[in-house]
Amino acid sequence: MSPTHTAVTTDLDPCGRADHPDCGIRDVLDRIGDKWSVLVIVELAGGPRRFRELQRAIDGISQRMLTLTVRRLERDGLILRTVYPTVPAQVDYRLTETGTSLTHLVKALADWSLTHRAVIAEARQQYDQTHPDHDIR
Repeated sequence: MSPTHTAVTTDLDPCGRADHPDCGIRDVLDRIGDKWSVLVIVELAGGPRRFRELQRAIDGISQRMLTLTVRRLERDGLILRTVYPTVPAQVDYRLTETGTSLTHLVKALADWSLTHRAVIAEARQQYDQTHPDHDIR
């Protein structure tokens, strides 16, 4: 195997192959793979939040992106949107049981990221120095 070999060589079920029935991983990765969804899930793991609380807690997210993200997560059954009959109307968001069952995976990913952050940064720096013509950032 060459140092640039990138093929996956594990015995995982070949879910991504055209001749394999859809196992749903692509749909899940579309949702969970985007940074805003992960950050909303992380924030809601601490309990229900109102829209503005979420927006303030998630640095860099725009109102439009937060709106799209919570709608997608609600559609996927990961969060529950509750509207309270007050004037003005109050809305909060909370994880569903399915969303809550995802939090240990998100935490494991966050822990892994913290543990390996320096190693990844060093590998990127070495790659960039040895491959200056490969701008993949």
